[in-house]
Amino acid sequence: MKTAKFQSFEEQSSPEKGPKRLTALRKELKAQGLAGFLIPRTDMYQGENVAPADERLAWLTGFTGSAGFCVVLLKIAGIFIDGRYRIQVKNQTNNIFTPVPWPETSLSSWLFKNMRRGESIGFDPWLHTVSEIEKAQNDLVDTGISLKAITNPIDKIWNDRPSKPTSKAFFYDLKYSGQSHIEKRTNLSKQLKQKKHSALIITLPENIAWLLNIRGNDVAHVPIIQCVGILNADASFDLFVDYGKVADIQSHLGRAVRCYGIEEFSKGLKKLSGTVRIDPKSLPFAALTILNKTRIACHRNVDPIALPKSCKNLVEISQAEQAHLRDSAAMCEFLCWLDHQDIGKLSEIDVAISLEDFRLTNPELLEISFDTISASGPNAALPHYRVTQGSDRILQQGEVMLVDSGGQYLDGTTDITRTIAIGVQKNHVCQAFTRVLQGLIAVSRLKFPKGTAGRDIDAFARAPLWAAGQDFSHGTGHGVGHFLTVHEGPQSISPKSIIPFEAGMIVSNEPGYYLEGEFGIRTENLLVVTAVPNSDFLDFRTLNFVPIDRRMIIKKMLTKEELAWINDYHQICRDKISHRITDKAAKWLKKVSAPL
Repeated sequence: MKTAKFQSFEEQSSPEKGPKRLTALRKELKAQGLAGFLIPRTDMYQGENVAPADERLAWLTGFTGSAGFCVVLLKIAGIFIDGRYRIQVKNQTNNIFTPVPWPETSLSSWLFKNMRRGESIGFDPWLHTVSEIEKAQNDLVDTGISLKAITNPIDKIWNDRPSKPTSKAFFYDLKYSGQSHIEKRTNLSKQLKQKKHSALIITLPENIAWLLNIRGNDVAHVPIIQCVGILNADASFDLFVDYGKVADIQSHLGRAVRCYGIEEFSKGLKKLSGTVRIDPKSLPFAALTILNKTRIACHRNVDPIALPKSCKNLVEISQAEQAHLRDSAAMCEFLCWLDHQDIGKLSEIDVAISLEDFRLTNPELLEISFDTISASGPNAALPHYRVTQGSDRILQQGEVMLVDSGGQYLDGTTDITRTIAIGVQKNHVCQAFTRVLQGLIAVSRLKFPKGTAGRDIDAFARAPLWAAGQDFSHGTGHGVGHFLTVHEGPQSISPKSIIPFEAGMIVSNEPGYYLEGEFGIRTENLLVVTAVPNSDFLDFRTLNFVPIDRRMIIKKMLTKEELAWINDYHQICRDKISHRITDKAAKWLKKVSAPL
């Protein structure tokens, strides 16, 4: 059987081991006089992707989703998941874990219902942010329930825990970044001086990667090294990292970047003076505890790296455009291949491996940007489905195939979703597909005043579905990094997003519709925010150029403007991609992108 270079299809969930592990954990809690323990999905770096050594939630429960947490009490264990994972969690966990709809059910209300006054619940202060713990503490005021920082008991009972990652960092060239790390550090240090702040504490590795123009391979699919740092007001930088990771790039970093072992971070915090800037939404609670004990003044604000990192400069945008053209060509070759396969013999894993092979024809590809979602039939109803050898199924006529994927190229991070008709589709499937398309078109065509945030735009994507009494349980769009995280803030398109869009931001546009047990539909392009000349308005420019399956579009449902948009988009796909692909794929592209 063929294998993928960047993705494993082995079953990572072991729900059958949950009871034994849960019993061992509860034994530890009883020994410490605790009524429970919090287990988050994240590591101390608060990343969406974590190293195997930090997969504590999956190790205990079997749940492998990218968001959620577990609360283990002595008689009940609740696993909190959002709408993306409510089907998946039922398939991956033993019934000793009770799924809890989150954020509809808050942590504090669940604890109040299941704990008694005077009881304490433990947490690892390095795995939770300041904001998380302080909110929980405030919500539990007057309940008689308290939180207690402890050494992680899971680490004590996890006997076969994998080793920490040791990848080598590498320099990210100026031709891709568009700005030197000296310029970036200098610009940020000016902000610190203006506010009379002595330092900025940074604990998000992707922010340090952007700031220092370095990349690495410590976690799957995200080119970062695990590290934390302190930017000082004089523009010097203290980098706390396993030294072996950065030994080869010392000349790039220069003398102004001082390297220390990751274990010295606590000492580094204690040496600070003056007023230090922190971001409570990313700083580990343990770090704040150290600062408070040392009586170091803290100014709370968002990490000032987030916004300049998200607003790509002209070099980054130009590079990203090239990455997306290359990726779009690979996608067209893949979709042409898929349309010519014997469906009765093709599995979801076959599809994922073949797509990776088409991307690998590009020497610039260094990784995929996330595990490819290769989902057919009822599996497509799971928005974040991960195919394994156990869940893999053969494609069937009359079903839809949802493929959500992306690549990590030196010049950009890509993300695209296409839903493909496998044979003739039922009318209600085509209707839902067309409504999803209408939502995508509505966002793509928007022109909006500066100051507009994601929550102002989200309803445009949902309106066609809402009119039919339908909806989807995830956000409409997320920010995307530049050869960094495929999910990047602070911008997004969702009902909760209050961050105004600015020129240079890249955001996904991915409405969908899912019917449990039957099918799932999602269509996704990436958009770059652009300034409308001579005005105070912004608009979106599409980066992906891959045809949308005409076989499921009901033409009569489209308005004149929507019909013009899809025909124009398909013409642009032909113009930009035809000369980049094989003759066979070019003929296919001409056929599938013909005007409606």
